[in-house]
Order: sequence, then structure tokens, then C-alpha cells
Amino acid sequence: MGNDEMVKTRHTFATSLLLSACMGFGALGLTACGSASETTTSQSAEKRSIFSEASIIDVTNGVADWQMARMERPEWEPYVPSFQHRTIEKRGWIQGTYFKGLVDWAAQTDNERYFTFLKNFAENEDYQPEARIYHADDHVVGQYYFALYEKYKDPAMIAPIQEVFDKILENPSTVSLDFGPKSKEEGYSHECLKRWCWADALFMAPPVWTKLSKITGDQKYLDFSDKETWITTDYLFDEEAGLFLRDSRFFERREENGKKIYWSRGNGWVFAGLTDIIDDLPADYPSRQRYIDLYKTMAASLIEKQAENGYWPVSLDAGELYPVKESSGTAFFVAGLAWGLANGTLDEATYMEPTRKGWAALNDAVADDGMIGWVQQVGYAPDKVSANETQFYGAGAFLLAGAAMLELAEQGKLEE
Repeated sequence: MGNDEMVKTRHTFATSLLLSACMGFGALGLTACGSASETTTSQSAEKRSIFSEASIIDVTNGVADWQMARMERPEWEPYVPSFQHRTIEKRGWIQGTYFKGLVDWAAQTDNERYFTFLKNFAENEDYQPEARIYHADDHVVGQYYFALYEKYKDPAMIAPIQEVFDKILENPSTVSLDFGPKSKEEGYSHECLKRWCWADALFMAPPVWTKLSKITGDQKYLDFSDKETWITTDYLFDEEAGLFLRDSRFFERREENGKKIYWSRGNGWVFAGLTDIIDDLPADYPSRQRYIDLYKTMAASLIEKQAENGYWPVSLDAGELYPVKESSGTAFFVAGLAWGLANGTLDEATYMEPTRKGWAALNDAVADDGMIGWVQQVGYAPDKVSANETQFYGAGAFLLAGAAMLELAEQGKLEE
């Protein structure tokens, strides 16, 4: 089914998607749903461009609602074949990435239904992070807690994570970033996980620290994050390639074609995280330009790795070895590129077409019922991908891309 045909078909599923989402709300004891007429966009069956505002809203609402209706284990289990012990964590990084995407989408569309869902969900968790004080994965939920604070101004929304961050500042970890040494402490498979020793961590934690500094006006949180971010970047960023190695285990590993292994989603985490950091940095912060330069370097490298079908391969320098589609890395890249186009950081002549191609690929990965497929499962390196497998973070990345693409459309930059 082609992209435009899929958009047309989705209109017939809009009401059922919303009813399904409302069932998910009921399971949580929430009452955020209104009538379908209050929450959907136009139900016209007219064939529309996937780059129109209406189409972007339709498809992104569909992905948001499909996942929202499957928050509990029996509902998502058929689509998640592995790592279910982490997927179930309501304060963990897997669900937390969906919440981050959903809060960005709610803000972009001024959708009170989504805000109400997020607020009620977070209240049920008492705005707590997961238990591991130093582990970046347990901080990512702060991204949506803090976004809710910016809307509702309730200090309870930031207090628990601020308390954790203050403990870290009082006793910062000084372990090596080498991924080799194992840890004897529960919750940390390797000692280095007490710092940001893997590329994914630069999405999970630094944007939260930076946002907390912006909210409180206390620069100590930003200064800590800035120092640790550049320690990690100096360790894992390959300047020649303009891309990140996932962790120190990949310094010597090579693909069958002899190339270094630059994992798509690993770089996607970093690329998307940079956009939030830059957004929240003070205009006069000393290293602000360095973040922008890193973002632009990655953007230039990434568009060279995009496949003809619009997707990015799971191994960025070995596309011929991994011809299968993969949507999570692609979604993070589209989100990051569209952000740069919307604010003028990237030039349209170079970056608009790759961004449009990526969005078309993502539309192709969304099933008629709103499930985003072709999501590589939890891992730390390129691996197999299946059309009928998804994950919370795949939906979250799509929502980030949808929010950024809608901003472009609203600016009139996506016009045919």
C-alpha cells in the first residue's frame, strides 16, 4: 500500500482508535477521553499529501492512541518479544521515551486529552524516577515530568528527581567509562553505567539536567551535565565519521565489510537529545555553539547514510549488510532534522529532501490501526528487525518526528 493510500485508509480507523485509547484510559482509572468528534481531525476521505498538516496530525494521533491503548502488559506483549521485564517498568526508559514523545506531541498540538493522560499517569507514579540513582536510564522520565511542570507549575512534579540529582552532585561517580568491568551492585551490570558511558545515555539524562537548570535557575545542574556530556562525547564520538560509537566495546569491533559499527538508534538517541539540550541552553552559555556544531556535524554525516527508500539502516556504515527497514533510528533522525529545518539551523536546500524521504518511510511503517512497525527491539548493536514488532520507544520517536514535522508544515515549509 502506498503512502497516500495509507493516509486515506487511516481515516476510517480514527473512531476505533480513539475508542481503544479510551479503554486504555479506563484501565488506569483515568477519564481524559472526550467524544471522537472532540478529539479527531477532519474525517474527510479526500486523498491528501502525507506532508499536509491534517495528514501529519492524523497519522501521529493514530500512533499515539494505538500505544496509549496498550499500556498494560497483556496488551503490548504480542508485539514485544524480548526485554519484557524492562518494558513493564512505568518509570523506566522504554515507556519513558514514549511519554517524552507524547508530551512533545501534546504541546505541539495543544492537546489537553494527552496532557491529562500524562498528568494522571505521572501522579500515579508520584513523579518518581526509577530506583538506580546514577543510571541514566532511570532519569529519562524527568523529561515529561518537567514538561508537565512547565504547563501546570506544580513543584511536586520536579521535586523527586531534583532530590536524586542533588545526591549525585554531593557524591558524583568517578568510575571509568570503559564498558569492561562488571559491577557487583544490583541494577548495574557494568560499573561504567554509573556514568554516561554509552551513547544512548545522552538522550536519557543530559536533557533532564539541562531542563532542571532552566526551571530552577540554578546553573549547577547544567554545569554538571555539560561536563559529563563532553567527557562522554570525547570518548565515543568518531570525528572522522561524524558519528558515535555506542560504547567502548565497539572501539575495535567491525562489520563484515570491515567498517566500524555505528548503530542507527544509538546515534538517534544522541541526535534527538541534542535538540532538547540546545533548546534549553542559555544563549550565552560558553559551550552552546559546541553543541550546535556537534548537531550539524552529525546531520551532515547522517544524510549521507540514508537509504534510497528513506530509512536509515540499522548499521549506518553497512547498509548493504542490513537492507531491512528500521523505524526507530529513522524516527529520531527525522525528528532531529526537522527540528533544525524549523529553526533555521539547517539549510533547506541540503536537508529538506532527506527529511521528507524519512517522513515518507515512517508513514509506510505505520499499520492501518496505528502501530508503528519495523522497530528494532531492545539492544546495543545492529540486529534483526520485523514488520510486526514494535516498542514504546518506537512510538515515542515517531511522536517526536511528528511534532517536528508538524512545526515545519505550520511554517509552510513542507508545501509541495
